[in-house]
Amino acid sequence: MSRIPIRRAIISVHDKSGLDRLVRALHQAGAEIVSTGSTAAAIASAGVPVTQVQEVTGFPECLGGRVKTLHPAVHAGLLADLRDPGHVAELERLGIAPFQLLVSSLYPFAETVARGSAAQECVEQIDVGGPAMLRAAAKNHANVAVVTSAADYPLVEAALAEGGFTEEQRRDLAARAFARTAEYDAQVASWFASEYAPDEIARQSGWPQVSATIWRRAEVLRYGENPHQRAALYRPSGGAPGWAGVATARLLHGKAMSYNNYVDADAAWRAATGFGEPCVCVVKHSNPCGIALGADIAQAHRKAYACDPVSAFGGVIAANRPVTAELAGQIAEIFTEVVVAPEFEPAALEILTRKSSLRLLRCGDGERPDGAGPLGTAGASGPGRGGAGPRDAAGGAGGRAGERVEWRQVGGGLLAQDADIVAEPGDRPAGWRLVAGSPAGPELLADLEFAWRACRAVKSNAILLATGLASVGVGMGQVNRVDAARLAVARAGGRAAGSVAASDAFFPFADGLEVLARAGVRAVAEPGGSVRDDEVIAAARAAGVSLYFTGVRHFWH
Repeated sequence: MSRIPIRRAIISVHDKSGLDRLVRALHQAGAEIVSTGSTAAAIASAGVPVTQVQEVTGFPECLGGRVKTLHPAVHAGLLADLRDPGHVAELERLGIAPFQLLVSSLYPFAETVARGSAAQECVEQIDVGGPAMLRAAAKNHANVAVVTSAADYPLVEAALAEGGFTEEQRRDLAARAFARTAEYDAQVASWFASEYAPDEIARQSGWPQVSATIWRRAEVLRYGENPHQRAALYRPSGGAPGWAGVATARLLHGKAMSYNNYVDADAAWRAATGFGEPCVCVVKHSNPCGIALGADIAQAHRKAYACDPVSAFGGVIAANRPVTAELAGQIAEIFTEVVVAPEFEPAALEILTRKSSLRLLRCGDGERPDGAGPLGTAGASGPGRGGAGPRDAAGGAGGRAGERVEWRQVGGGLLAQDADIVAEPGDRPAGWRLVAGSPAGPELLADLEFAWRACRAVKSNAILLATGLASVGVGMGQVNRVDAARLAVARAGGRAAGSVAASDAFFPFADGLEVLARAGVRAVAEPGGSVRDDEVIAAARAAGVSLYFTGVRHFWH
């Protein structure tokens, strides 16, 4: 377990909450406490013995408190690796005692900026000694535990009772400390670049040279846009009300949100909240298949649904008013994935919670979910709207080493997922399964492989027709698959006859494949996996179409 008993601690905190209980616990455990300025005064007021830092350094605090802990007697005690006999001997020669615990909370820079304080007051709240100690202790986590928040004081009390922090606990605390200093530096850098020292381009355009945010993992999702892609949701550390959106919404009922649920809910919420009047938007594949205003929210929904009832099946609904019992009754009659609204009336919740799989999201203005979620820093550079390019984003900070990770912004957060690369064996004909028709010959199979791989680049719902290793018709970004098939055929015209087709996801009904067959498509590649696969296979056999199941999906919303 590698527990290290806490015999000596240095404490320097701006936030004094919970300090008295912490120092009493340390004193009762026999630990020496070293402290600075107002923190030392607060410890003494709690009746706990404390050693002033100048007694350790032999040098008085100076420059109005700007210099207190920046001294070898402090930093050597934090940085000495006691596993190294040379370090141990050097400490003894210098007469420096090592620390086993650092507790430090930083000056409130972001809060000072948020209050609209004068620039010089903000500058004075840029902590120097605190981050230096945090980084030193975190680097030397093999020997020192570092605590950055009063919320973690119970961890110290537990460690004292158990003989010290374990190596694993010290590593976790070190990760939090590095995240805290990164967040702090990001706040300072962004403020300097935008408010205090903008360059000429920033002054003219309003876009600062640096815009930095630290993102914390809020949730690991089942998968990304497709099952072979890992995914997670991140929220900005210390997010303000301006970050409110679906990523900060509260799940009141239903299964956990998926990557695609978040994408569609974000599109629906942005659309519905773009109006002051009662508005409902129904979304499929991040596109509205119905949006309307009404005298009340239930009427708005009826009008939105009437636009395209076929596509609304399995959609995401956003309302910019509280969901009423009347609206809930209407929604309950339609298979729906997610309903997002600012509030749900009790009678509406009673109706909708009868649907076990229906997700209900309350998206309040500035609402934050309980807790910050597990720590997981996703990098300090805040991507712009939409994040990096969906198909060419290289994984940076926060990504797994050597792997490509892409980021997508939704209201209140970021979605991260593995890039959708070619997946073996489903993206090669050798891994496909012929479920209808005759095996395609080499030339036709080459066209089919081309169509399948090219279809990855088409926004969902996607159908791509190809001949001679070239697309001849593309149906992209449709709210239902049969419309995508019709669009691809219409664009191909006479070239559809004799072509092959690829569908990025399964056909939920036979009608989409029947559209292709009537146009003269000879072979089709699609993932399979629908509850109605048998109907699709039967339609392909009846039409004499060769149908291959790839077993891999390539949604791209």
